[in-house]
Amino acid sequence: MSRKRTALAASLSLLQLGQPLLLGSTAALLTGLLLLSTQAADAQSAVLYKKSGNAKVGSGDYQAAIADYNKAIVINPKDADAYNNRGLAKSKSGDNQGAIADFNKAIEINPQYVRAYNNRGLAKSKSGDNQGAIVDYNMAIAINPVYLYGFLNRGLAKKNLNKYQEAIVDYNKAIVINPQLAVAYHKRGLAKVDLKDYQGAIADFNKAITLNPKDAAAYNNRGAVKGKSGDNQAAIADFNKAIEIDLQYADAYINRGLAKYNLGDNQGAITDYSEAIKIDPQDVFAYNNRGYVTWKLKDYQSACNDFKKAASLGSQSTAQWINRVDGAWCRNMR
Repeated sequence: MSRKRTALAASLSLLQLGQPLLLGSTAALLTGLLLLSTQAADAQSAVLYKKSGNAKVGSGDYQAAIADYNKAIVINPKDADAYNNRGLAKSKSGDNQGAIADFNKAIEINPQYVRAYNNRGLAKSKSGDNQGAIVDYNMAIAINPVYLYGFLNRGLAKKNLNKYQEAIVDYNKAIVINPQLAVAYHKRGLAKVDLKDYQGAIADFNKAITLNPKDAAAYNNRGAVKGKSGDNQAAIADFNKAIEIDLQYADAYINRGLAKYNLGDNQGAITDYSEAIKIDPQDVFAYNNRGYVTWKLKDYQSACNDFKKAASLGSQSTAQWINRVDGAWCRNMR
């Protein structure tokens, strides 16, 4: 099954700022107008910095986005949106603890900030704290009972905790809120795979593909389920489609290689595993699988090279096998 996962985050938002006008004596009015003019200029600058940060997040320039949000926060330290958006940029750049600190601040400023709870939950889940993430999603849903992303992301956190049936309940609720959301069917299909409900999973992947025909992961995952069910030809057709949509989809090449191997096409399998390695030279599964096929073809040197590479990349099972008696032939090979 593909290791490719989808995570959803609420869209960035901008807070519209404004200042009330005050009336007084002429001298006081002039001073007040000057102050208000400066405040208005600062407010406008903060808005522009946030807009610039949002655009940079969209283009993947997260550090530059963070710098823009920093400037917005200096101008207005009470801007919950600026903290939320900076947290998103930090999370996308891998700094989940820094992101959580920003989401904490956004929630401190605005305790009803649904998206900040959702985003903090995502950062916690990415840090491995799925239980803490669920608490945040619960808060988001309590504030907004039809908050779609709260149900989707809570479902994923429950799936990560192996609570597959509970995850499906959350995905069902998301589908009730928006029956046209392809990703909800896709996620529910993945949970059904974990429950070995393969026909139910295929039905959900079918629906996801109908709603979003460009979803390469849905084709890949449907193909993997068909392969598990023994229909390798149909599986290959799905992997072909996934690769057609995304030529850099390493998992689809690996899965297609396995299906080809199951059909006796060893050279085709090796070609697919090699392509996956070109895309991702750190992919343990590709090296292990290619090594196994070349071993079956009695190309022991190539097989051993792949097994040793997989072990060096962190495959503990391969490393343990090499160090056992049955792996001695590879262990001693130069």
